[in-house]
Amino acid sequence: MLKFKKTDRIPAAGKAAQLPEGLWIKCDSCGETLYKEDVRKNRYVCYKCGKYFRIGTRKRLRLVADKGSYEKWDEGLENSDPLHYPDYPRKVAALKERLKIDEAVTCGCCRICGERAVVCVCDGRFLMGSMGYVVGEKIALAVERATDEQLPVVIFACSGGARMQEGIVSLMQMAKTSAALKRHSEAGLLYISVLTDPTTGGVTASFAMLGDIILAEPGALVGFAGPRVIEQTIRQKLPEGFQRSEFLLEHGLIDGIVEREDLKDTLARLILMHKRQEPGEILVSVPKLREDQEEGARPDDPATPWDRVRRAREQGRPCALDYIQEIFNGFYELHGDRHFADDGAIVGGIGYLDGCPVTVIGQQKGKTTKENIARNFGMPAPEGYRKALRLMKQAEKFHRPIVCFVDTPGAFCGMEAEERGQGEAIARNLFEMSGLTVPVLSIVIGEGGSGGALALAVGNEVWMMENATYAVLSPEGFASILWKDSRKAPKAAEQMRMTAKDLKELGVIEKIIREPQPANAQNLEEIAKQMAEEIRGFLIRYLPMGKEQLARQRYERFRKL
Repeated sequence: MLKFKKTDRIPAAGKAAQLPEGLWIKCDSCGETLYKEDVRKNRYVCYKCGKYFRIGTRKRLRLVADKGSYEKWDEGLENSDPLHYPDYPRKVAALKERLKIDEAVTCGCCRICGERAVVCVCDGRFLMGSMGYVVGEKIALAVERATDEQLPVVIFACSGGARMQEGIVSLMQMAKTSAALKRHSEAGLLYISVLTDPTTGGVTASFAMLGDIILAEPGALVGFAGPRVIEQTIRQKLPEGFQRSEFLLEHGLIDGIVEREDLKDTLARLILMHKRQEPGEILVSVPKLREDQEEGARPDDPATPWDRVRRAREQGRPCALDYIQEIFNGFYELHGDRHFADDGAIVGGIGYLDGCPVTVIGQQKGKTTKENIARNFGMPAPEGYRKALRLMKQAEKFHRPIVCFVDTPGAFCGMEAEERGQGEAIARNLFEMSGLTVPVLSIVIGEGGSGGALALAVGNEVWMMENATYAVLSPEGFASILWKDSRKAPKAAEQMRMTAKDLKELGVIEKIIREPQPANAQNLEEIAKQMAEEIRGFLIRYLPMGKEQLARQRYERFRKL
């Protein structure tokens, strides 16, 4: 982003009136007078305070489409006038003439960093970007053509909602556009929704919030009811930042906020990640492990089960994000459960292993007290499990394998978790994971605590690191329940058979990943290298399997336990 000194090109006080018309503009956020050309170079973002200016169709397309690649579709559709609203046809005709656009949305096809996509741009200058018959029809036609041509769809939403001048006909466009996107989704195609300022009403309640991936510009106003309507209804002042992009991210409703300067590259990156590829063309062969890397606990390691419990809990032990960033290239994190919140105790997104896109999900602890509070000490709430399941179902749609990193003392136990259905969220994950039609690998990298761990461990295979643990509850809880004395936790650890060696013997896991002592940031690269080799082997074995075969193998794996 361009940066300027506060005095650069700012007119002296009292002289603004003498400047050439259109050379300067005023930011309605910070009140500063800005040189228009510098604002343009800064992608129409105030270089004083960072406020995003609303932009029209042509400016938007110049920012995201490769030069000269945009081809408009379905121009010239005529508006209906079902209510015979006074002056409505005249206003529409006047806006077409003045703005030089066909309607409140422009649809067509272009290339984004070389990648072909259908792109629709809503324009708030045209009757507040409201959705009438022509807007709904153009979007539906564009999505249908994208389905026929097997293309991804990107829609830039900007709207005041339904077009009142068309009454019930406008309302029906919500169902029409949603139905078209459903067919596009069932064809296994990608839809990215980009929310801009403002996106409200019937557009929010239809195509804007249906993206496989939903992005937003910083500070964009997004909501169903407008803030003034809400305030008038509840007779209360709304908090600062309510319904803005940052509010939506915190409440799990969008995947991320993207700066305008990064948007084109981000869209191209996401489109590439969702292109179909043949497994045989993208994975390299698996290097044979050296003899000293073969799995299993070291025969000379005198560690007791309680020692391994303490190792699994060590603060410096590598966490999910450490392994994700070390093993997978280009990891792009996705956020939110689309219902309530973005739970920091679970991270997830898409990364590459040898060119193969993989959905990666992990239970994440913090390295400091502040981080642990933000991550809730790795104890997921219901929204965390729902975020994980959303990403798994997305992976299934796009035929991506799933790798889960398990590391939690257990699911969060609290009143709020019960209110939001903790038990149901875990049960739903077990139910849905059992039938996933893509390969699922779960690796216990630290603590595997009860159902909170199992909710990410219904895999075709489950592995454990040498000093990880996996049990029905903590040794302290086991000792308290059976012996009424939590101080007997070391004895409980022996009794529970919760180490990797024990669980391999019991047939609960398939593989043990060796680790240096102690596992920490210094030897992370060494551990991750071995783990990556093993994951490659898993993918080579499982990617060629059919959908029904994958689900059946997973079912039989758990059925025999």
